[in-house]
Amino acid sequence: MTGKFLFGLVASAAIGIVLTGTPTSANENIEASISAVEPRVIAWREDIHEHPELGNREVRTAGVVEAHLRSLGMDTIRTQVAHTGVVAVLIGGKPGPVVALRADMDGLPVTEQVDIPFASKVRTQYKGAEVGVMHACGHDAHTAILMGAAEVLASHREDLAGTVLFIFQPAEEGVPAGENGGAKMMLEEGVFADPRPDVVFGLHTSPMAHGTLRVRKQAAMAGSDRLKIVVTGEQTHGAMPELGVDAISASAQIITALQTMVARQMGAASAPSVVSIGKIEGGVRGNIITGRVDMLGTIRHLNPDMHEDLLRRIRHTAETVAESVGAKAEVSFRTYAPVVFNQPTLVDQMLPTLRRAALDGKVITDGPPAMGAEDFAYFAREVPGMYFHLGTNKPGVPFGEAAPNHSPFYYVDNGALLTGVKAMVNLTLDYMALNPAADDAGAE
Repeated sequence: MTGKFLFGLVASAAIGIVLTGTPTSANENIEASISAVEPRVIAWREDIHEHPELGNREVRTAGVVEAHLRSLGMDTIRTQVAHTGVVAVLIGGKPGPVVALRADMDGLPVTEQVDIPFASKVRTQYKGAEVGVMHACGHDAHTAILMGAAEVLASHREDLAGTVLFIFQPAEEGVPAGENGGAKMMLEEGVFADPRPDVVFGLHTSPMAHGTLRVRKQAAMAGSDRLKIVVTGEQTHGAMPELGVDAISASAQIITALQTMVARQMGAASAPSVVSIGKIEGGVRGNIITGRVDMLGTIRHLNPDMHEDLLRRIRHTAETVAESVGAKAEVSFRTYAPVVFNQPTLVDQMLPTLRRAALDGKVITDGPPAMGAEDFAYFAREVPGMYFHLGTNKPGVPFGEAAPNHSPFYYVDNGALLTGVKAMVNLTLDYMALNPAADDAGAE
């Protein structure tokens, strides 16, 4: 690693990237290209925001992305990957590593309440109900940022010492019932097959201070499983509960027991985890003891080594609590994504790049991991990966004073988008410079 690092510093001068000291003219040309693309990035973001689409249904968004990539003269373009994904390859003028850059494209079943000219008015069917659709997690910004990065890198194709793999992913927020999709399906369909990347980078907007970047080594975001518990009792009259088995009462005891299990059986330091029940459905009248309750929830964990034990304890707790009152609990899990793992050596190597890209050099590295989940984790399990967050609050609005992701009030300030483009472009160029092709690096 040390030898490659030193060779990388030499190679960086060849393409005009200086990690310390005064930027060269080539680096100034890159910065000029990044600044020039800002109006288009904002326009793409506003257009995509106004026309959001749910997972596996990003047909219009994919069309916008594809048309732009074709205008840039990409070497190859694949469409309809994992239903609606778009993948493009840009081969640079010099040999070098393959850098994958990923953005997600899907919106959420959320009715927008942000007062902006390009607010979403889209409505669609979701799980049998009519709902609003909104980019309440910033995927419109992710897509526009990567479109901008693609334009900048394509305009400097001859100076690229390597290849760039652009991944526009559908269904990060989850897939419709009965369907496959997302990062896992893209991998199954060969997104990393040809070319196979040496590294993958991704970003996510966050309600942090404007232009701030945040990155964390190792576990950066939680692994996530979807939880379903069906509690079966015996229906009876509400005035005579002793003649039946109350599934609602059993469900309440299960919920309490699950919280106690997490707090008292899982190590707070070694196995931080969360079990939340978000939906309960059961019963038809106030004077009927129902015989069935359906519960849906989410499980989050940060220690992959404790994952199976956590699931085992959840199943055991639900089943035994139900049995203790004469009911039955059927527990099922569906994994959404593993833990997002940022390779420590990669973070160390690219931290100077993030500091150059961030507004005023502000990069947060010491924060706790996020309990939110991201299926970028599947990409980062295949090759070394780094996932970081971009602060998109209005200027002057600090963390904690803006609506969170998935809120109908979630807001992304257009002025922060350029920081994202700068980060993605320079991560690509600097990684290529620090990890040159063997022929350029010399004998090892």
